[in-house]
Amino acid sequence: MQASTVVIAAGERSIEAVLAAEALRRAARQQRVELAIEIRSNQGVTGALSDAQAAAATQLLLVGDGEADSARFGNAQIVRAGLGEVLDDPLAVLAQLAAASAPPSRDDAGKRIVAVTSCPTGIAHTFMAAEGLQQAAKALGHAIRVETQGSVGAQDALSDDEIAAADLVLIAADREVDLSRFSGKRLFKSGTKPAINDGQNLIRKALAEAGVQTGTVASGRTTEKARVTGPYKHLMTGVSFMLPFVTAGGLLIALAFALGGIYAFDDAHKGTLAWSLFQIGAKSGFMLMVPALAGYIAYSIADRPGIAPGMIGGLVAVNMDAGFIGGILAGFIAGYGVHWINRALRLPRSLEGLKPVLILPVLGTLLVGLLMMYVIGTPVAGLLAWLTDWLRGMQGSSAILLGLLLGGMMAVDMGGPVNKASYAFSTALISSQVYTPMAATMIGGMTPPLGIALATWLFRNRFTAEERGTAGAAGVLGLSFVTEGAIPYAARDPLRTIPALILGSAVAGAISMAAGVELKVPHGGVFVLPIPNAVTHLGIYLLALVAGVAVTAVALRVLKKPVTAPTLSLIHI
Repeated sequence: MQASTVVIAAGERSIEAVLAAEALRRAARQQRVELAIEIRSNQGVTGALSDAQAAAATQLLLVGDGEADSARFGNAQIVRAGLGEVLDDPLAVLAQLAAASAPPSRDDAGKRIVAVTSCPTGIAHTFMAAEGLQQAAKALGHAIRVETQGSVGAQDALSDDEIAAADLVLIAADREVDLSRFSGKRLFKSGTKPAINDGQNLIRKALAEAGVQTGTVASGRTTEKARVTGPYKHLMTGVSFMLPFVTAGGLLIALAFALGGIYAFDDAHKGTLAWSLFQIGAKSGFMLMVPALAGYIAYSIADRPGIAPGMIGGLVAVNMDAGFIGGILAGFIAGYGVHWINRALRLPRSLEGLKPVLILPVLGTLLVGLLMMYVIGTPVAGLLAWLTDWLRGMQGSSAILLGLLLGGMMAVDMGGPVNKASYAFSTALISSQVYTPMAATMIGGMTPPLGIALATWLFRNRFTAEERGTAGAAGVLGLSFVTEGAIPYAARDPLRTIPALILGSAVAGAISMAAGVELKVPHGGVFVLPIPNAVTHLGIYLLALVAGVAVTAVALRVLKKPVTAPTLSLIHI
């Protein structure tokens, strides 16, 4: 790296400026980099750069949000960083400076990229990842086409010609994606978070590390990535396919109760619309929840031959009262069992066509069915019965503790693994007629964006003009139970914002659990609450939401410092 010019414009934060300068000098010595550092604060100017040095600078690292008199540096390329960023990780700041000054590699310039983005629910992260990749590719000079596999299926689907012409296939997904159409292409797999947070770095990494796709698993480093995150992705794939069954079944049950009362399922109401809706929702929709979960976990592992063994194993789990725990185990047994049988069983070429339609489904079903019947099913059923009784009997401090945990988890990473773990746990319990965790989880997911929207209105000096302008959209997302609306705010100031969000969500979840609120619908936010019997103790539930939102807003007021330069897009520590 060439010698670089640094101006630390700290205003009243003179001590932090000196510490930041020292941190940069230490990092520069490690990297064998020369830095010319000028510190400007209310205490004066230290290490002032001459007019000649300023005019000769081709690159300027501007730290802080004070007055820097940057006009004297002419057309120098400016890289901005916050004081907090430098103090937290000065090496990363220098890396950003190096990346900004490095000329693009001829080999990696002007590439044609096709990408697929997908998250378990197919809502926010899917489209935020797509936007992140599109903006990053434009900045790097690459052409990109992104296919989003959302909740309503694939949008902007990639054509065979586009795939054939592509130099790179980039998969940014938190669940398994069908890779068969990318055979022979250079492919790189990642989650959605890197695409959202730093799309440029992800594209650079993909260009450097992509391996050639063969079969259903990419070679090279992508294989290692898939192996590390595989079980989680398989589970989330199952959850994503299960959700429509939960939603449809739950809403139909709620409508049945609304029309026929809480005894709409009784034989005395047989033949009525309410009774019919209950039969469709409870005896069909909910009955298929666990088989769908198990079947698509197996599908994620072993492709189509795993679906039948997985779903049959899930139905066996339901019939043995092993519930969602048995369904998850059945899905993984079926998936890995079919995958192993497929690899171990060698047949003449003339008989290979029988594998996916006959041999693998039959042997896989025998394996998972017999294991469920004779080994796994009974102990898992006992475990689920104990868990169900414990959750239903929760009162006082134990209920509050679970509410704190589930609500807080929803705000930890807002759509990431921790958030999805809480959601998957609560959603799965609906199949066992345990509805209180779902209520705590959904209210915990609504609170972060709503709390941020309220804070931007009440405590305007804690947010930039840009953040205040987008708060309305975040609030609407919060009302819809889309926690990801809080991500842009958390990404700009994570050390202060995320604790505030966790606190508010935990309070809301704790109040919900303590009051014994039950929610029979796993999604929809406030828009499903007016449905009769969809939620119990509606008034207390709304008060819990208000309390959580208020706590979030106040915590943001306490933890965040005033923004001294509202025109900047970053919040600096």
